[in-house]
Amino acid sequence: MKVLYVLCCLILWGWGGMAQTGEKNFIDQNYVEVTGTAELEIVPDEIYLRIVISEKDKGKKSVEEQEKEMVNILKNLGIDVHKDLAIRDLSSDFKYYLLKRTAIQTEKEYQLCMHGADKIGRLLTDLEAVGISNISILRVDHSQIAKFRRKVKTDAVKIAKEKAEDFAGAVGQEIGRALYISENEGGYYPRQNAVANVRVRGVGSVDSTPVLDFEKIPLKYTVVVRFELK
Repeated sequence: MKVLYVLCCLILWGWGGMAQTGEKNFIDQNYVEVTGTAELEIVPDEIYLRIVISEKDKGKKSVEEQEKEMVNILKNLGIDVHKDLAIRDLSSDFKYYLLKRTAIQTEKEYQLCMHGADKIGRLLTDLEAVGISNISILRVDHSQIAKFRRKVKTDAVKIAKEKAEDFAGAVGQEIGRALYISENEGGYYPRQNAVANVRVRGVGSVDSTPVLDFEKIPLKYTVVVRFELK
């Protein structure tokens, strides 16, 4: 038992010694620590609209009639209604409200994904012509946002490497392999509602169809990198 006890102590001591040695070597390693920040602005190619169709008073167009008119307008603009048009709040397809016990308001809400802003001005004009004007912007996004995020992050690492090379060269040294890479928080948030910052052009001109310009989506990432200093 005594021999086994001594052997276990030697193993534990050896493991702890190696851990301490490794930690010491890392601490004693000459390195340069830098941060790299990269930014990119991309034009959104997905604009999500909220369209509400409602019937408030008797004698006006029903929701079904307005829905058919809306679908025809979308199809005429080349929009795939099966893919890009969805009913919001599926649990309550039609909403009924009792108004003064004599009138019933029927309402239906949709989400429409527009791939680019070039057709939105024409869409708003055509829908307004048939009495559908309760339209708002839910958010803007990009279909390949993940690819752009990766690009900005790798660009940030490249910038960090360039900075490390400059710093090392200033003291007559060179950098070696990367010892540590850490990504800081930040980056990308889909533009929501008013934050989308829509600018309307063409109002009052000969061409009555407005042109909408959406603010670009900003991507920004920062990384911390430690490079071996030789």
